[in-house]
Amino acid sequence: MHKRTILVVDDEPIARDNLAHIITKDGHAVRVAANGQEAMAILGKEEVDLVLTDLHMQGGDGMVVLEEAKRLWPAAEVVMITGHASVDTAVEAMRKGAYHYVAKPFKINELRAIIDKALEKSLLRREIQALREQFDAGKGTGRIVGQSPKMQALRETINQVSQLDCNVLIQGETGTGKELVARTIHELSPRAKKRFVAFNCGVFTEELIASELFGYERGAFTGAGKAKKGLLETAAGGTVFFDEVGELPLSMQVKLLRVLQERTLIRVGGTEEIAIDFRVLAATNKDLKREVEAGAFRSDLYYRLNVLTINVPSLAERKDDIPMLVSHFLAKHVRAGRTAPQLSPEAERRLLFYDYPGNIRELENIAQRMLITCDGEVIEAQHIAAAFGDSDGVAVREQRQDWPTLEEHEKRYILEVLDEVEGNRSAAVKILGIDRVSLWRKIKRYGLENPDT
Repeated sequence: MHKRTILVVDDEPIARDNLAHIITKDGHAVRVAANGQEAMAILGKEEVDLVLTDLHMQGGDGMVVLEEAKRLWPAAEVVMITGHASVDTAVEAMRKGAYHYVAKPFKINELRAIIDKALEKSLLRREIQALREQFDAGKGTGRIVGQSPKMQALRETINQVSQLDCNVLIQGETGTGKELVARTIHELSPRAKKRFVAFNCGVFTEELIASELFGYERGAFTGAGKAKKGLLETAAGGTVFFDEVGELPLSMQVKLLRVLQERTLIRVGGTEEIAIDFRVLAATNKDLKREVEAGAFRSDLYYRLNVLTINVPSLAERKDDIPMLVSHFLAKHVRAGRTAPQLSPEAERRLLFYDYPGNIRELENIAQRMLITCDGEVIEAQHIAAAFGDSDGVAVREQRQDWPTLEEHEKRYILEVLDEVEGNRSAAVKILGIDRVSLWRKIKRYGLENPDT
């Protein structure tokens, strides 16, 4: 069991020492203070789980200690102990957050029971706080892992853009997390309580795109037994994310442009215009400006979507984040009951020398394979090699560490030539393409002693 820390505050040495002895005997860590000032100094440096404080003391009374403890450590509980009990002081202490109010003289077993319950409540507060932090980390920019300058700038941009109810174009390579960026923008926006609808433009045929986005009326085509709302209708008040928008057929680009301009749509097989209200976020791994120039993407739709642009960096652009990302993925995918292994320095070094063409998505897959190849507490270099699948020829491309200098290259070359011509400098200068004086200088510079023959 984790040892809990209890602060005992009392200006009577005998009472303070006796209480500290009992608490230590019960297996808890104890800090002691002779007055309110000493107690506040301790609280300013160290977190405690419980404070047992006398009410009336010289140098700051128990009420001041109570207020400071709750201000600095909200999860800590405070039990007031006093020989001058009154209803008014008890009510005041409870109002300010005290867990219990004990009058002297007290029975040791009764105080022990109060201490146990107070510690249970403190632990529960901490667990609730930890769960709340986990929940918060699972929403908003807390899910975007990385502390590199590019990722800090990305989070700042997301926070700013999320409050602007305009269309946003998210650009980045495949696997960089463009949909996560889009979801985060939605979660932080005023539309967060409404739906987030994602649609991959590169998956469906043109006919299916129309029926999926706009919906259809009964009898619009074979199998349409009843009317169905499209994704754009279901996203009313929320956000629609068009993934791989560069794959949208030109004919559908025209229809989508009309919807964005008019803010109305007509279901397939229908005639009635339906008003819609949603925000558009679009993502692409293509250079849409070039696509426009090539005639593969409509310029009017491009400018309609590209009110604001967010560029998501590739993993190669933020390699400093790789160790943090790997730890995140290992913790995410480790099986229940097992502690996520740590990276050895050599394993971390090897991970940093790979290019990751698949970006974050590829790194997550590699982390999952590490958990399969490593059953210990530390991931070593051999586990990295296995996770990358060296047998298939996919190996970590490491940077060479022993590059010779240009002078070393030159010295080695001159030695090889001199050795080949058995030290004949006249023959050597012809091969090297320099005069005898230059060769003599280089021999002196590099300390080469080959006699002329």
